[in-house]
Amino acid sequence: MSKHTLGDRLHYAFDNSMSRGTVALIGWLAVVSMVLILMVALLVWVTGIAPQDDSGASMPFARLAWMSLMRTLDPGTMGGDQGGWPFLFAMLGITMGGIFVISTLIGVLTTGIEARIDELRKGRSRVVESGHTVILGWSPQIFAIISELCEANANQRRGCVVVLGDKDKVEMEDAIRSRVPDTKTTRVVCRSGNPNDLADLEIASIHESKCIVVLSPEGETSDSNVIKTLLAITNNPNRRKEPYHVVAEIREPRNMEVARLVGKDEVELVLAGDLISRVTVQTCRQSGLSVVYLELLDFGGDEIYFHEEPALVGKTFGDSLLLYEDSSVIGLRPREGGVLVNPPMDRVIAAGDKIIAVSEDDDTVRISSKVYKIDETAIRLAQPAQPKPERTLILGWNWRAPRIVNELDQYVPAGSAITVVSPDADAPEALAKHSGGLKNQTLAVHNGDTTERALLESLDLPSYDHVILLCADGVDPREADARTLMTLLHLRDIADRSKHQFSIVSEMLDVRDRALAEVTRADDFIVGDRLVALLMAQVAENKELNAVFQDLFDPDGSEIYLKLASNYVALGTPVTFYTVVEAARRRGEIAIGYRKKAQANDASAAYGVVVNPVKSEKVVFKQWDRLVVVSES
Repeated sequence: MSKHTLGDRLHYAFDNSMSRGTVALIGWLAVVSMVLILMVALLVWVTGIAPQDDSGASMPFARLAWMSLMRTLDPGTMGGDQGGWPFLFAMLGITMGGIFVISTLIGVLTTGIEARIDELRKGRSRVVESGHTVILGWSPQIFAIISELCEANANQRRGCVVVLGDKDKVEMEDAIRSRVPDTKTTRVVCRSGNPNDLADLEIASIHESKCIVVLSPEGETSDSNVIKTLLAITNNPNRRKEPYHVVAEIREPRNMEVARLVGKDEVELVLAGDLISRVTVQTCRQSGLSVVYLELLDFGGDEIYFHEEPALVGKTFGDSLLLYEDSSVIGLRPREGGVLVNPPMDRVIAAGDKIIAVSEDDDTVRISSKVYKIDETAIRLAQPAQPKPERTLILGWNWRAPRIVNELDQYVPAGSAITVVSPDADAPEALAKHSGGLKNQTLAVHNGDTTERALLESLDLPSYDHVILLCADGVDPREADARTLMTLLHLRDIADRSKHQFSIVSEMLDVRDRALAEVTRADDFIVGDRLVALLMAQVAENKELNAVFQDLFDPDGSEIYLKLASNYVALGTPVTFYTVVEAARRRGEIAIGYRKKAQANDASAAYGVVVNPVKSEKVVFKQWDRLVVVSES
């Protein structure tokens, strides 16, 4: 076995030092320069070839070393040298060596700076922030989440959102800048990394964050990636002692239990598929409900807040409904935990209980000093008509279709019917597998291209009450939206020609295509992943809101309905909203707004929907106007 020679070891040590980067290269250049300067200065000093000074004495060694240094750094310095040819040639040698050193130094510095810039562009440096919001992952929902978080942070001086995704940093920044041009007072910082990797999580400073939002990536393994990220956060060996506030998106209900086991009390889970399916079903049956949901979910208008009011202790929940002029109480959060949406009106509010109210801001939830009067003569207690069987048509196909069919079965009266027209040949098998226990409606499935006018006209559209358009899976989002737009245009034309109006809910994948749909009616609501993004942004600001929205979207709890105003108050008579609230209270319901039928096609008037009106202002209701109420049925 051959032994390593001294030359081998020196060569190896030199290679290792050179591999350390720019600093090592500059160090070696400094060594070479000093050796060259000292050697030339020593040679000139020993041989005495340097010119003498004005006093006739020989030039000292230190002066010679300084002259050599200057000629190394500035080759033009030797232009004024005087002395014999040996001295001039020595200075020429040091100058040539200086040219080599300086040129090499410039090259090394340029390469080092470029490497550092490339490193910065990769987004691998650690974020030095605290009290910020971290978004882990990348999906189309991220733009809506960032936009809403910026709106929520508008009253803060220095808000910060950190995005850690497995994409190029510059690419992420450009996409966010294009889709969210105005971030108000919030800085958006992007870093590249794997949300499942413990080391990459340190880049985003998750231990100093106030909230962590985990997005579900696209693909069949999306839920498993989310669960791995939750494990990396909650089981991190460097985790903080205080609990995290994590909001995560799960697509499949079967993965919820595992996600809860991993996240425990630190994680609020949003079941995306069920949320979109439930909102789609509720919206298709109640024109204008979509506008109400958007008002509650985004930060641009009125939102839901929790507020403890000592003055309410000892009063009933029903009493609290009439004590707020510009806020609408919808529930309670008992001091022992949990939420109660639309609890019994005679429930007594105890110390430590918080009311749940819809209001413009958290500081506007305050008891009013105004004296109100209920107009007893205007209150009506008419019973609503018995529900009739409904016919629903679903056009298109995606993985949420079976869930929509099942959800709809919990709302429609017995004897209803639902028809699914799908271009997917596997649709009948999937529906038979996942929708076999329908109780209130019969199911019919047909195969066909929903963009064909002839097919749509053959379906006897005037016989249907509701139509739901679904976007296809596995295709480009813009292409799927284009097919939905084509079908929507046909449906509107057929409705206009037949003089029969039916509610239409159109699902779209890209929010930018919503403008192309020319939505001029409140029932043409575009349902998509934006709803999930808005809900996640709300829960990121207040984790208790997740339970409130779960109750509102769950068919087993209290939900939001739009009911005929004529069943509550007299039509054609000016009444304050205090009177409307009292009329609903006597039915065990909570009135939080209304919708004017005459403005149903006016986008500038929010399609006639008003949420949380000032209670002292009077309003005149006409036929087919509706009240927005929180009710169990």
